[in-house]
Amino acid sequence: MSRFKLTSKFQPTGDQPEAIRQLSAGLNSGAKAQTLLGVTGSGKTFTLANVINNVQKPTLVISHNKTLAWQLYQEFKDFFPENEVHYFVSYYDYYQPEAYLPQTDTYIEKDAKINEVIDKLRHAATQAILTRPDTIIVASVSCIYNIGDPDEYQKIAIDVAVDSTLTRRDLMKRLMLMRFSRNEYSQMAGTFRMKGETVEINLPTGEETIRVTFSGSIIEKIWSSKNGGMSSLTLFPAKHFITEEAKLKLALANIETELNNRLKTLKKENKILEAARLEQRTKYDLEMLLETGYCSGIENYSRQLSFKEPGDSPFSLIDFFGQNNKDFLTIVDESHMTLPQIRGMYNGDRARKTTLVEHGFRLPSALDNRPLKFEEWEEKIGQIIFSSATPNDYEILHSRDRQKSYVAEQLIRPTHILDPVVEVRPTENQIHDAIKEINQRVKINQRVLITVVTKRLAEDLAEHLAGAGIKAAYLHSEIKTLNRPEILNDLRSGQIDALVGVNLLREGLDLPEVSLILIFDADKEGFLRNETTMVQTIGRAARHIEGKVIMYADKITGSMRAAIRETDRRRNYQAEFNRKNNLTPKTIVKEVKIKEVVPEPEKIWLQTKTKKELERELKTAIAEWDFEKAILIRDYLKSLTK
Repeated sequence: MSRFKLTSKFQPTGDQPEAIRQLSAGLNSGAKAQTLLGVTGSGKTFTLANVINNVQKPTLVISHNKTLAWQLYQEFKDFFPENEVHYFVSYYDYYQPEAYLPQTDTYIEKDAKINEVIDKLRHAATQAILTRPDTIIVASVSCIYNIGDPDEYQKIAIDVAVDSTLTRRDLMKRLMLMRFSRNEYSQMAGTFRMKGETVEINLPTGEETIRVTFSGSIIEKIWSSKNGGMSSLTLFPAKHFITEEAKLKLALANIETELNNRLKTLKKENKILEAARLEQRTKYDLEMLLETGYCSGIENYSRQLSFKEPGDSPFSLIDFFGQNNKDFLTIVDESHMTLPQIRGMYNGDRARKTTLVEHGFRLPSALDNRPLKFEEWEEKIGQIIFSSATPNDYEILHSRDRQKSYVAEQLIRPTHILDPVVEVRPTENQIHDAIKEINQRVKINQRVLITVVTKRLAEDLAEHLAGAGIKAAYLHSEIKTLNRPEILNDLRSGQIDALVGVNLLREGLDLPEVSLILIFDADKEGFLRNETTMVQTIGRAARHIEGKVIMYADKITGSMRAAIRETDRRRNYQAEFNRKNNLTPKTIVKEVKIKEVVPEPEKIWLQTKTKKELERELKTAIAEWDFEKAILIRDYLKSLTK
């Protein structure tokens, strides 16, 4: 049996050993929920990697956005190079899903091309879960969306082995039932072709080609492009939404019955256009399902295909973890952000789907193609660790059992840097005061972050600072994703001295050159100025030994007071630890090399492969005349040598 094997040149330091011990002991004792309260820069990911290594449980890591999920995926992959570590996202993370805007009569169709790329990653993840106990899946919150029945997915899979009895024709029939398509000219994922006595199968993961060679009705040889000669393997379906042939016919009959009933309702309401639209779309899908077992948007028929009752909980990635091994671990990263997203996803999806149903784009059963409700998610997850510098009451409350607390605090950074000093100043002449403070930092080659409450203020303040001779820029949600890394790179390299933003500065920024944070309108209570946000913002200055935070306010709000009190508590604890252990804080020194954490979807799969695998695929692509793929691989390989 494969086991997790942690690989790292570092050893746990500071309060990491105690956090690792406490969390591991809690899991081994059966604790349902625990919290890792870890300050920014304390190495929470390394701590969690050690916990996984200790308890040896398959693990699902959930992040609140795809950027941080990709970053975590890369980190865990580095820690566990010999184990199965996969990245799981949805097309929802990249592009707007299917939707209808009645105000402008605009129908937005999902992008099927992008799905092909993302599906490869999703298949790699689900297959790893079902076959390897040493699996870590790092996912965005989209992992709670409907994905298909894991029981059907596993049931229809086939085992092939050398010397076993199976004809070439029978294998071909089984592949067709698993929704592989025959393609003699291309090596696309989820296809197969015949070459004499050999069946060549391109796995839906896009990672591997399998060749099964026959001698009569006996399998003589199995060869893998990834692992060479093999004695046996399991072939999984090419689609997640899959139904056995006998069940499919009954499901199609049920869909047709639902269609007829819905058409009667729409016509009774005099919705003639909606009825015509629904009939045309649904009958086309039924024809495709009958002929091929699949259609675009098949997930919208998932309730009928899986024979669930209206309102039943859909299948999600979590169900794959529970398929063969109920004993798995869930880690919720930045839980103060992730949990609210999980809570809110159902209602947002419901509103979008309701509009599609009302206007004849989907049957009512499509409403059950949805993300999990929060209470459903709570029931499905196994043991859980919440990780955050600012956990909410939910995490703390659920990390208690019979008056025992399962909260591990990790307040010591490997650099031994203290949380920054926080100072409150009046708003009168705040711009003048800010300019003076910024210039002082510029003189000693340090950088400044400034937070404001609106996009307009960010732009206006950046312009004013530039007029005062400060190299300033702004960053908010309207700045294109691809431009953000360039702006951050300019800040770190000194081409920008001060960066003005709104709430984007709270998380995910690793900027060791920043020594000063200015918070304007600190007393404006609300989402951008609550205790959690304040603590997260203050933490951005905790990578520099001269870190300092100035709040401009005319009164001290409850959120300000709580954030300052918590920062002072951590700072005093850190100072005492350094004194007892005779430690000297050191500013983090990192190479100025910022690039987009998450590549374009078409390029994600490139970063999951080794250089040798890519070179092999390049040769294959050229041989198959797949020059588009060859150019993509060639350019990526060139970028690795720069």
